[in-house]
Amino acid sequence: MFSWMNKDESKKKNLEVYENVLDGLRKVYKTKVLPLESNYQFHDFHSPALDDPDFDAKPMILLVGQYSTGKTTFIRYLLERDFPGIRIGPEPTTDGFISVMYGETDGIIPGNALVVDPKKPFRPLSKFGNAFLNRFQCSQVCSSVLKALSIIDTPGILSGEKQRVDRGYQFTGVLEWFAERVDRIILLFDAHKLDISDEFRRSIEALKGHDDKIRIVLNKADMVDHQQLMRVYGALMWSLGKVLNTPEVARVYIGSFWDQPLRYDVNRKYSKLKNSGVLDILDFDSIYKEDLLMNRDIWGSLGPN
Repeated sequence: MFSWMNKDESKKKNLEVYENVLDGLRKVYKTKVLPLESNYQFHDFHSPALDDPDFDAKPMILLVGQYSTGKTTFIRYLLERDFPGIRIGPEPTTDGFISVMYGETDGIIPGNALVVDPKKPFRPLSKFGNAFLNRFQCSQVCSSVLKALSIIDTPGILSGEKQRVDRGYQFTGVLEWFAERVDRIILLFDAHKLDISDEFRRSIEALKGHDDKIRIVLNKADMVDHQQLMRVYGALMWSLGKVLNTPEVARVYIGSFWDQPLRYDVNRKYSKLKNSGVLDILDFDSIYKEDLLMNRDIWGSLGPN
């Protein structure tokens, strides 16, 4: 009558032991999930099969925003140093996607070499063509910060007449690809540029479905006094309300992420400008907790039978 209990005991005896969760997850995917995906042609209409670099990759952070909102400066603030290929200025300077990753020596890897490197998780990006690969590169930096994560810097989103110029590749398609794979998406706004252009609207719409990853940051908050900051905050919420179709009010992090002293120090009480503000935005505990929960759920539902 209770013979099914004996079956459970036999399963426990035959469980395989792995050194870490990633090795077990990789084995379960290749032996159980991958054959199912191939049988139903899942890779043809949704996403390609996962390779070893997809399991070994560090958590990634995607920075999105209009030009001159401080995306590249935010990376330099995190690393506390420059990285190869850095260009900072008031005009649109970053004209391509830059993956800032850890490396023993500083250097740049072009996009055409990245998509054929079996150790990097960017091989599926080859489908966007040479026009995109010419605007894609990896900056390797010997930084202790990058031992735990990787950062993706994106081109400044254009406004006005410039946004009607074709980039030569599917910009929103590339954003969607990265949004599916990164662990945190940071939308950066400038206190002096709160208008959301048509291209920026399309970019935000491309990120839909990943609301749990998005963090909205109002950067350069020290450039206005506290009264202007409140008006800027209200104007930003009004602009976001027309794009984000959610009943809840989006949380906005206020900060000034660069290595210069604050212009209006009184704004410090409204935000954690120089101390733990970055940690609140990135929320590492949440990132690693989500990874552990995902691994636990997949392992529990797909464990050895």
